[in-house]
Parts: sequence; structure tokens; C-alpha cells
Amino acid sequence: MQAKLVEKKYLFTFILITSLFALWGFANDITNPMVAAFQTVMELSAFEASWVQCAFYGGYATMAVPAALFIRRFSYKSGILMGLGLYAIGAFLFIPAASMQNFLFFCLSLYILTFGLAFLETTANPFILSLGSKETSTRRLNLAQAFNPMGSLSGMAVASLIVLPSLWSDRRNAAGEILFYSLDESEKAGIRLHDLAIIRNPYVVLGLVVLAMFVTIAIKKMPQTAAAEAQDSAVNTLGRLWHNSVYREGVLAQVFYVAAQIMVWTFIIQYADNLGINKATAQNYNICAMAMFLCSRFISTFLMKYVNSRTLLAVFGTGAMVCTLGAILIVGLNGLYCLVGISAFMSLMFPTIYGIALENVESRDTSLGAAFLVMAIVGGAVMPPLQGLVIDMVTVAGHPAVNVSFALPFVCFVIITVYGIRSYRKAKA
Repeated sequence: MQAKLVEKKYLFTFILITSLFALWGFANDITNPMVAAFQTVMELSAFEASWVQCAFYGGYATMAVPAALFIRRFSYKSGILMGLGLYAIGAFLFIPAASMQNFLFFCLSLYILTFGLAFLETTANPFILSLGSKETSTRRLNLAQAFNPMGSLSGMAVASLIVLPSLWSDRRNAAGEILFYSLDESEKAGIRLHDLAIIRNPYVVLGLVVLAMFVTIAIKKMPQTAAAEAQDSAVNTLGRLWHNSVYREGVLAQVFYVAAQIMVWTFIIQYADNLGINKATAQNYNICAMAMFLCSRFISTFLMKYVNSRTLLAVFGTGAMVCTLGAILIVGLNGLYCLVGISAFMSLMFPTIYGIALENVESRDTSLGAAFLVMAIVGGAVMPPLQGLVIDMVTVAGHPAVNVSFALPFVCFVIITVYGIRSYRKAKA
């Protein structure tokens, strides 16, 4: 008899923890379009504006391992509450950042906010894996992760329908040129004050929602699972993890996956801008990409009942490579469509790499093992600035630099595909 995906005794806890996936999805994807918004209103280069992502994903790299050590000492519930608290603090720091009109303060706010996200992801992912049979753990995590893009879609919708259309700095003339750059400094100062307040508001509301979730989880008793109860020294755990080649390679694959995801979603707006499309309209393409991502994740979760997850990872990686080549080589709307299409193939990658990497990790090592997989999100901090540098070149050998810049995610998808193939062969050996 096949094990249940979620046992009845864990159902309410599963639903509550799964809601956190949507909560950090919202933060991720309201932040991506802010790179383009900051680039205009603060008059930054693409490289300088990409420091938004460096701050955002750098917070994961900084806090993932401390979060895991905290969880090992205390509990999953304590880790979640700490994460929600840091999340709220970072969101509320947008108030003084907007008042000071300081780009670095915004980056610091995001950095602290993602301390909270690092706690949440380090806790929630292995907690979901532990809520039931190991046989169904990867499918269970894919199901929970399917709600992450729901939060992402909400964040994108807020950016597209509320934030970006309200930005005075993105007003354009009949030729599609941004008017802001031609204004004098006093006019720019007034527009900057208005636009930074527009950018601030969603984060303040988000902080209030996070506080409400904090209270809800604080009063809910969480079940104890084997993964939560097991303990061992960190040194012994690190030794076992290092000698697990599927886990070790999984961490590397996760670095490149997150890098590819953030590059694809962050620079859709710049890609569309190169075609003369304004930011609010360009963000609609991001929403289409996320809708495809969401639908594909439910489809891939269903397919895992019948197809090995490692095989699906390799197939989806190949599909992502093909779409990325289209985005690089085709100049025009068809190239943009290829760029949007990549999201359908990215859908299963994060939870599947995560599940494969942890599948044969001992339960006592899960929290620290999960921390390095969350720490792998640093790929989202390192690679986007490199892509920004390429985009700032404007053209490369006569080809639009923004198109050429997607060679970076192409390389990432090659590495992910190879991981799918290698992990499949090792499982069959």
C-alpha cells in the first residue's frame, strides 16, 4: 500500500507551514521588479541596481547555517518564530529607508529581512519533509513548494498593478524614452520622494501580515518529528554530509539553480525595456512566467507519481536550456516569449534538487544539511551583478547585450541537467 502524501495527524501543521512558502514567495517576487525601479529613480547602472539582489540573497548566505544551529539547539517552532520576527523587522526598516532616500539603507533592510527568510526556509523545508513517510517526502515538498509561486504571483501583481504604474520616474515620451533623466534636480527630488514612498508601502503592509502569522504560530502546538528530535555534533554531521556525493553535488546544483531563477526573473524587465516596453507592461510578462511556473509545478508534482524525480529534473533542465538559447539568439518578442517559457521548466527544480540531495541524509543531519541547501541561495546574490555588468555593455559583437547576458543562466541549466543525470545513475548503481 502506497504511503499517504500527508497523514491526517499532520494535516493542519502541513497547511500552516505551507502558508509560509507563499509568504516568502511574496517577498522574493515583489523585490525582483524593484531592481528596475531603483535603477531609474536612484539613477543607477544595471550593475549597481543588482545590489538589491545581492543584499536580498546575501542574507540567506549569512544566516542559513546560524539558523540551522539555532534549530538544532531549540526546535522547528523556535526557528519559525525567529524567522518571522526578523522578517517583520526588515520590512518595517523600509520606513526610515524611504525617509532618508538612501539606496544602501534599502539594501540593508532587505538584508535583514532575508535573515528571517533564511530561518524560515531552513526550518520549513526539512519540517515538511519530516511530516510523514520518507517515500513521499520529495512529492510532499513539491506540493508545499507549489504554494510558493502563489505568493510570488501576489507579489508580482502588487508590483505590476500598484507599484510600477504609480512610479512617476517611469513616465515616457512618445518614442518610449524615460522623461525622468531630462529633468532638473529639484524636479527629480520631488519624484524620488514620491516613488520611494510607493516602493516602501507594500513592505510595511507585509510586515503587519508577518506579525499576524507570528502570533498564530506562537499559540499553535507543533508536532515533534524524528528529524526535530535527533541530535549529533556539528563536526560529525559535516563529515557525513561531505562524504555524501549526491548531497554535495546537490548543494552545487542548488547554487546554480537559484542563480538562474533570479537572473531570469529579475532581468525580464530589462529584456522587455530593450524592446521599448515600459516597466509596468514588462512586469506582466513576469506574471505570465510565474503563472506558467505555478501550473507546471502542480503538473510536475503529479508526474512524480509515475516518473522518477531525477529523470524529470534532467528533462526539465534540457527544456530550460532550449528556451534560454531562444532568448539569447532571437531578438524581438519571440525571444521574450522564450524567456518567459523558461519558467515552465524551472518549476520543479528547487524542491526536487532539495529532495534528492536530502533523500539519503540521516535524520539527525537534516537541519544542518538543509542549511547548506538554503545557503546555496547565495547564487542569487553572486550571479545577477555579473549579468548586470554584461547588460551595461549595451551590445556584444553587434548583438543586444541583454540577450547575450542570458548565457549565464544557460550554463546554470547545463549544470542542473548534469546533476539530474548523475543522481539518476547513482540511484540505479
